Amino acid sequence: MKVDLRTITLNIPPQEVITKDNVPARVNAVAYFRIVEPKQAIVQVENFMVATSQIAQTTLRSVLGQHQLDELLSERDRINAILQGIIDEATAPWGIKVSIVEVKDVEIPQGMQRAMARQAEAERERRAKVINAEGEFQASERLKDAATVIEQHPIALQLRYLQTLLELGSSQATTIAFPVPIEMLSALAPSAGKS
Repeated sequence: MKVDLRTITLNIPPQEVITKDNVPARVNAVAYFRIVEPKQAIVQVENFMVATSQIAQTTLRSVLGQHQLDELLSERDRINAILQGIIDEATAPWGIKVSIVEVKDVEIPQGMQRAMARQAEAERERRAKVINAEGEFQASERLKDAATVIEQHPIALQLRYLQTLLELGSSQATTIAFPVPIEMLSALAPSAGKS
């Protein structure tokens, strides 16, 4: 019998998997292997292609069922290494060396995808609120520092007042309100005792 010693690509058909956190998923993968002992591949197993495919399918279901969905999506390299190690060990007596196993696609139900999208959106909103609160806190700290400077140097308030008037003058607004300190108004107003 002739045995091809080149690397063989084995498409692992989609497998229905229930993850550790009870999420149903449909997962497919690909494995790359080659025959390193042609005699064993022919003598030790009836059909090494079918046998390797069956081992790959059952291992895929078994390993992925021990992981949560988040791990399937975010830790593919680690899961691929686990799959490769287990399948390689199982096929070694047949003279087969499995070099790579890659999970290609993880399909999850539409309802779960929508729930995950809502969860991701809520997380983004939470982070935005935290960042906004941090900005408000830093701004209040700077305002507190500015108030301390103005308290120690009252002329700084007058300079800030003039700067604000300059900014208002350059705007396109048709109405400008000038804040006037109460002390100035009481000096200009006639005394309450006079009639």
